Amino acid sequence: MAVPLPRPHRFDVYVAVGGLLGGLLLWGIGLDVRPADEPVVLFDGGRPLLVPLAVTACCELLRRAAPRTALLTGTAALTADTLTQGNLVTVVMYTDLMYAAVLYGPPASARRIPWITGLLTVAATLVPFAVWRVPEALLIGVGVGIVAFAPASTGLIVRNHRDAAETARLRAEQTALLAEADRTQAVNAERARMARELHDLVANHLSAIAIHSTAALSLDDPATSREALGVIRENSVAGLAEMRRLIGILRDTGGAAEPAAAPTLDGLRALVDGARANGLDVGLEASYGSVPAPVELAAYRIVQESLTNALKHAAKGPVEVVLLQRDGALDIRVTSPYGDRDAPRAPGSGAGLIGMRERAALLRGTFTAGPEPLGHGKVWAVSATLPLAGAEGDPA
Repeated sequence: MAVPLPRPHRFDVYVAVGGLLGGLLLWGIGLDVRPADEPVVLFDGGRPLLVPLAVTACCELLRRAAPRTALLTGTAALTADTLTQGNLVTVVMYTDLMYAAVLYGPPASARRIPWITGLLTVAATLVPFAVWRVPEALLIGVGVGIVAFAPASTGLIVRNHRDAAETARLRAEQTALLAEADRTQAVNAERARMARELHDLVANHLSAIAIHSTAALSLDDPATSREALGVIRENSVAGLAEMRRLIGILRDTGGAAEPAAAPTLDGLRALVDGARANGLDVGLEASYGSVPAPVELAAYRIVQESLTNALKHAAKGPVEVVLLQRDGALDIRVTSPYGDRDAPRAPGSGAGLIGMRERAALLRGTFTAGPEPLGHGKVWAVSATLPLAGAEGDPA
């Protein structure tokens, strides 16, 4: 199967055509490399000197597509040119082939060619001088250096600068991609935090509203209805205030709005009292010392969401909230009666369990939730262990 020849670059075509025309012009006006009276080795003027010129011009077509092939063929053409009267354009085009071989060739060639041409330059300088013992012999090394070593070194310098620029460009693109990934991750983390905060702040109030409105509609008792409407009003006002605060923070692009203080474990008593007002039989046992702020917030939210779920889903019976600090961690356990119900007293989406699990994971803690046997029945148990060491940042 024949391998198709590489298509030459447009600039290389211009170089080849320009070199060929320039060489023909010098040949036409009789301007050769050697003086007319200097004898040549093989060909004495005439058309034979046009053959190396034409071959070198054809090599220019491959200077970018096949640089090593172009250099080897051009070297043979230059050698043949030295056996004729010589053409200056052939020598100039050969220097370009040497430069292109280093610039566009494989990395191995780019490293070896300058060394090889450098050694040839040194040899062409020292050997003729050692043989002939005349200063003019040093000019041979100068010529080899100009024709071979100088363009090879220039090509290596340009290639190194090009590779450095490409490396810098790739590094900049990688940095931009990493920055975009960090930005996306930060946006997703902020959205998840906002979703958890919105759910924890509003779900409790809305669940109480749904449950007490159902009771007010289903019971034909004015006193019970009035009590239920009072609870509904309190929760609706509190939920509306929380929503307004969150909306104000989101709309305040200048950062002038001050967010409300994050809840702490000192507010557990008030949280339990609110759950009791909503109809839960809640017991609280708490024993803890100094707790980092992120752990306090996460623990408060986990208890809050557990009580909200108990209000929506638990069967009748006592709800127990236990917080104990031991072994460098804060253990949280909330249990509620688990029984078969036709339907929850308020609809749920499962977002609360996801939020609690995320809060524990952000603090590198553990979280479990599910039914557990207890005596002759079952309880729904929410358990979390939050390490106290290294708890930094905002777990919301």
